[in-house]
Amino acid sequence: MTQTTRRRPDARLILLLGALAACGPLSIDMYLPSLPALAAAFGTSAAAAQTTLTSFMCGFSVGMLLYGPLSDAYGRRPVLLGGIALYTVASIACAAALSIDALIFVRFLQALGAGAASVLARAIARDAHEATDAARVLSMLSIVTSIGPLLAPLIGGQLLLLGGWRVVFMALTLFGAVCAVTAFLRVPETWPREKRASSALGVSFAAYGRLLTDPVTWGHMLCGGMAFASMFAYITATPFVYIDYFHVQPQHYGLLFGLNIVGIISGNVLNTRLVGRVGSLRMISGAAFVSVVAALSVALVCLTGWGGLWSIVVCLFFVVGVVGLLSANCTTDLMHRYPHNAGAAAALFGAVQLALGAAASLAVGLFHDGTPRGMGVVIGVCGLLTFAGRTLVLRWHETPVRAV
Repeated sequence: MTQTTRRRPDARLILLLGALAACGPLSIDMYLPSLPALAAAFGTSAAAAQTTLTSFMCGFSVGMLLYGPLSDAYGRRPVLLGGIALYTVASIACAAALSIDALIFVRFLQALGAGAASVLARAIARDAHEATDAARVLSMLSIVTSIGPLLAPLIGGQLLLLGGWRVVFMALTLFGAVCAVTAFLRVPETWPREKRASSALGVSFAAYGRLLTDPVTWGHMLCGGMAFASMFAYITATPFVYIDYFHVQPQHYGLLFGLNIVGIISGNVLNTRLVGRVGSLRMISGAAFVSVVAALSVALVCLTGWGGLWSIVVCLFFVVGVVGLLSANCTTDLMHRYPHNAGAAAALFGAVQLALGAAASLAVGLFHDGTPRGMGVVIGVCGLLTFAGRTLVLRWHETPVRAV
């Protein structure tokens, strides 16, 4: 049993798991340059177009809550394959949507499927590694996952020139189909039957209640979740801030977006090299400090206008750069705190992360006034709450887990 649950995946499996985990980020980032064009095509407002992002985040969050306990009870592989199939079919429906309301609905379904790929790729990586290695491997997954979003806005901008926003969803359909076939052929089952027998579905869902009574869980969700929310405030707002307010060309938007993906990759590379020596808690503490300082700087620049576009770009580099590092360490620490409910722990963390991202996305849309001010305020608040989560984790981490 030990060999089944703790074998080390080869490089090809890590690449595949990274591609699966990228389903969600790709589905968001590739169509960001199309948001202004999409609003114009449907004759709707910027806030309504941004709701397609909020809908995706909500579906992603709900999917994660479902897939964690389902995979604990029935195994990782069947749940993963079912989710990817739903993602592919929903991507076809997105390309064929005839109204903004229809697109909002099918984006929810697309995200519901993408949630399986994201949460289970990480759960499979955790199943196959000891605690000392898992944070490093999850950072490696984040590096792989970041390559797609680095290129996605650039590709999306070119697809927009090629055939409009519908072509973007056709490309996502192709990506989903390739992932589905490859996962069917290559992804092994890492959650053995003897462990599933002790993870009945009702017990797996009941694990959420146990997790939510732990202050450390709330600290990790707040720290990793609000850092993630600041990133989605940036993702939602910058197509309009950069393209409409600062008059950046849609085809050039991906270059500015790519700078922040480089920041995420750099943060994860740093994590892979340091976490084994200094530990997850010290990495979380340092990254949360960087996050709050950078977030408050973004708020100051957006409210005062000091430095213009490039001041915003530089500050956002540090806000976004620590998101992957915080997510990897917060997720790993929480899963190893609850080793028999790792799927549920990963799902709860991911769901709350996405819910907070959706809330930040919605807040940016509501505060949109044609200037960067709304984005700055939302990111500043997210930074403060990230630091509050870090305080909770450090304060309660040595407290024993409550017995079942």
